[in-house]
Amino acid sequence: MSNKEDILKKIRANIHEQYDMPELGDIKAIHYPDTLKQFIDMSKQVGGKVVEVKEGQDINQLIKEAYPDAKEIASNLPEVTIATRNPDNMGSAQELNGTDVGIIRGKFGVAENGCVWIPQQMKEKVVCFISENLVILLPKSQIVDNMHEAYKRIEFNDYGYGTFISGPSKTADIAQVLVMGAQAARSVTILLLPE
Repeated sequence: MSNKEDILKKIRANIHEQYDMPELGDIKAIHYPDTLKQFIDMSKQVGGKVVEVKEGQDINQLIKEAYPDAKEIASNLPEVTIATRNPDNMGSAQELNGTDVGIIRGKFGVAENGCVWIPQQMKEKVVCFISENLVILLPKSQIVDNMHEAYKRIEFNDYGYGTFISGPSKTADIAQVLVMGAQAARSVTILLLPE
């Protein structure tokens, strides 16, 4: 018998009361009176920035104003004309090292926790994590209340990969000092696009 099997056997021997799994229909997921406002508030609470783009506003200009010192900008989105690197044209993920701003498209956001579903839309997905700053383009109409709704909407494309991103990367594991950008972007800005 392996260690794992031995441990599981001991656990099972010490279970005194068993509970049935809840019916999924019995779960009352949270709903908000103003889903968009909750998403914006929660995104800010987890350290992100949210900009509501007005009809006719140039997203390239907004990004340049938000990151005036950015020299290397990575994106494969056709509406992003300020990109200096295209993740689809890179020979390897390492070539994206030194990216100041990565610009990606989110599929939908979740008001419950301020996260955005990002299916892989480019050859080198590392742009989502290696960029010092991340800009997510998200249609304002694509916000759901909770993770129950979110999981029903998840779809994978040909790449077969996706991730939820919620605010900038942060950790306080070492000496309980908050460090931003420990595993991914130091800042995340969500541009909420008009309908």
